[in-house]
Order: sequence, then C-alpha cells, then structure tokens
Amino acid sequence: MNLKYIGKDKESKRVIDLGDNVKIGNENFTIIGGPCSVESKEQISKIAKFLFEKNVKILRGGAFKPRTSPYSFQGLGLKGLKYLKDSAEKYQLKIISEILDPRDVEKSIDYIDIIQIGSRNMQNYALLKEVGKFNKPIMLKRGMNATIEEWLMAAEYIALEGNENIVLCERGIRTFDNFTRNTLDMTAVPILKGLTKLPVIVDPSHGTGIRHLVSPMSKAAAAVGADGIMVEVHFNPEEALSDGHQSIDFREFQELIDETKKIYDCIY
Repeated sequence: MNLKYIGKDKESKRVIDLGDNVKIGNENFTIIGGPCSVESKEQISKIAKFLFEKNVKILRGGAFKPRTSPYSFQGLGLKGLKYLKDSAEKYQLKIISEILDPRDVEKSIDYIDIIQIGSRNMQNYALLKEVGKFNKPIMLKRGMNATIEEWLMAAEYIALEGNENIVLCERGIRTFDNFTRNTLDMTAVPILKGLTKLPVIVDPSHGTGIRHLVSPMSKAAAAVGADGIMVEVHFNPEEALSDGHQSIDFREFQELIDETKKIYDCIY
C-alpha cells in the first residue's frame, strides 16, 4: 500500500489543532457530541449549552443530511449551519458538520471547524479533491462497504491536494449480520494507528445503531487506543427527527463521559 502522504514513517504523529486548546490526537481522548440533525435554533442551543457545561469542546450536528429515503428529513441546509455557528460562538465550541456536494464547500466553509465526509461519500473523489484544497481539518468516515485500504486511499486523495489535517473515523461496516445497524470494526483502530500518522476516532452511534450499545462501544474505543469518540446526544431522543434510536440523552451522556475517560486514563 503506497501511503505517500499519510504514512506513519513520514513524520511524527499528526495532531489536529483547532485553536483555543482544542486538539484531536497526541494522547488526548476527545469526545464530540451533538444531535444527528440540527432541527431548530432552540434545539441546537440547548444541546450546545449542555456540552459546554460538561466541558465537551466539539459540537456535531448535521445540516445537510444524506438519507436513504428521499422523503425523510433532509436537514436545514445553510440555515442549520448558521444555527450551529450561533450556538458554538455563544458557548465557545468548535463545529463539525457534513458536506455532501462539492458545490456547497465554499459557501459552507466559514461555518465549520471540521468538515465531515460521511460514509456514503468516502469515495466521492470530486468531493475529496475539493475539500483537500481548503485549509480545514477533515474527518473522513469509513465507507459502509470499504476495506481499510480503500479508506486510506480516499484519505490520500485529500492529502494529495495539500490538506493532511485528516481524522479517520471508524463508524462500522456492513456484514452478514443485521442485528446491529453496522458491525463496528474495533480492530481498525490499532491497524490504522500502526499504518498512519493520523488520529483515529470511533462513532459508536452509527457503528451500532442501538442506544444501549453506545456506552460499551465507547469504552471499547478508549481501551483499544482511539483518539476519541463522536456520539449522538439529544435531550429527547424519542422525538429526534433522525436517528433517535441510536441517540443517548443527557444523563446517559454524562455517565458515558465519566466511564470512558476513566478507562482511557487508567490504560494510557
């Protein structure tokens, strides 16, 4: 495998520095939280306030939503990004949000601190090349059917354009088993840490699709050496407009923070 830009032996491990002492990598266990979708200004503000109070520094929220059904909630678009930005500025948070279309990159870039490339777009090479031209950190999620080599080659597409500030996110793959939404491949974490210099995080929400599995898989991510987790949290998951079945509430999120950091600190 020819990893010209992201290979481990090129230089020391890369740390994604977002400013204001917010970093991903270099022995930091970073917890990213927020709803699957930005639903309203009031909703995202309430969740941002909660994250601020829990010392979580990065807010996730989907403004452009790739949905299997064209009749499902598709997100608020640019208006959703503005709501994210307003709440992030009020509570001193950094924003991660997904961009789906190369045509949306330039008009969205000022609202986002980390550009998320979702599973469905991992091999959207036009999009990978476009985001690689901007000086913004990129979180590249593993494609639902992608091998590790295919995933890393997708990261190389971004780096080839000049942007090596990439975070790899394991979010589960499709297998023969359909009990969970996806099969969360924890072996990918140490494999990637051995092959690349990039930070690696885990998404236990999409990785399982089942609320009660989010916490144990978060603890497993800490145990295998992940640099962090990205978790879907909502004050009322049962009424969330998307992915409520895999979102955890505020109480569950607090317990997850305490237990996961305790494991990471004990091991590392």
